[in-house]
Amino acid sequence: MNQPIKPEIAEKIQQLERKFKNSGQDLGSYLDGLLHDRYLTYWDYIHLDTLLSLQIPRTHFPDEEIFIAYHQITELYFKLIIHELKQIIDDKLQNAKFFTEKLHRVNRYFRVLINSFDVMIKGMDREQFLKYRMSLLPASGFQSVQFRLIEIYSTPLTNLVNPKERGQFSEQDPLEEVFEHLYWKFGATDLKTGEKTLTLKQFEYRYTPRMMRIAHQVKSSTIFHKYLDLPEKEQNNVHLIEALRTFDTNVNINWLLMHMGAAYRYLNKEKGEVLATGGTNWKKFLPPSFQRITFFPNLWSEEEKENWGQQWVAHQFNTTK
Repeated sequence: MNQPIKPEIAEKIQQLERKFKNSGQDLGSYLDGLLHDRYLTYWDYIHLDTLLSLQIPRTHFPDEEIFIAYHQITELYFKLIIHELKQIIDDKLQNAKFFTEKLHRVNRYFRVLINSFDVMIKGMDREQFLKYRMSLLPASGFQSVQFRLIEIYSTPLTNLVNPKERGQFSEQDPLEEVFEHLYWKFGATDLKTGEKTLTLKQFEYRYTPRMMRIAHQVKSSTIFHKYLDLPEKEQNNVHLIEALRTFDTNVNINWLLMHMGAAYRYLNKEKGEVLATGGTNWKKFLPPSFQRITFFPNLWSEEEKENWGQQWVAHQFNTTK
């Protein structure tokens, strides 16, 4: 005997019928599809088998799999961070509460990444790393385009210019010209000859069109601009200012110092240092006090900017020796 349809089910069917009718679709056809659809499983939904097949070491050293997996996890977190930044950029409400909530998510992701860096600093055998890394040439974490996109979404390109040339550019200058003087390009360029490393050449060839397209899209709507466009009352929201400063510190100080800690463990030695796989001069490229990159310079005092990252650097050096 057929059971009568429960009132709440009948109501949902009516709601569905209105939904599909409003979009010119036939509810019956979708119900037919539902009858034949398979039940969703966890492993299908997250594509578990595909995900676990993406760790493909190039050597026989066991710890290389840790190195690959950790970097893949990092890129997934970068994707989540960009997802939140784009929502702030697309927001039309000019509301400090929404802005702050999204930044809290971003800072939470970065906090997880920063706290997890012990996997890199303490979680791999140094001798294994120094051997299998030679099979990675000229690939380098320097080539993480998502990290560069986080920078581009966050602040005008002029704030990302090499510190020695930063005062020479304004937001009125062509983005293509400013782009050629970004700080990270100098980390992979021979200062004597001006020759770019292969790592940088590969990266530019692969990703410059994408980076420039996004730079043009957000030219006047980066996170920095979105903050300045808020009504004055919203700009002065203490929770928003704290979240912005934390974001700035996480990206441009703490994240870099975690890399410094790993570099000192694996690449530093008494008589000079081991070069990074991409040929970057990591001792001059990574320290935040050298680059002094800030996404939101108006939120820091002149003294704070002058001493940018110095106390963190001193602390990190002392704890990683």
